[in-house]
Amino acid sequence: MHDKHLYEYAVIRLVPQVEREEFFNVGVVLYCKRPRFIGMRFQLDTKKLEAFCPELDVEQITKNLEAFKAICAGAKNGGPIAQLEPAERFRWLTATRSSVIQTSKTHPGFSEDLEATLECLFEDLVL
Repeated sequence: MHDKHLYEYAVIRLVPQVEREEFFNVGVVLYCKRPRFIGMRFQLDTKKLEAFCPELDVEQITKNLEAFKAICAGAKNGGPIAQLEPAERFRWLTATRSSVIQTSKTHPGFSEDLEATLECLFEDLVL
């Protein structure tokens, strides 16, 4: 029997015009304390972005999402936040903010396979 891990996840949202509070889901970030796991998947639907807000720079949004991913992964090019412990990175990434890239509230769950759970959440909530 496999251990079930308690995890937390948040949906990554693109809010093209923050003042309008309209958004669409572009990714998922998942964190689990015991195995020190933090993972992220994203996909930017450029046609949807252009329909929401044609003046937004797709290249800049993609760079911002890649920076989010680098911080999540603890990559050296992710800056000082990426060097924090996984729990601190997750809390920083999921903190409430008024920017084009935001996250939902965090939600808990149990999983035997965190990578598979991340992929399943991504497919269900983004694709």
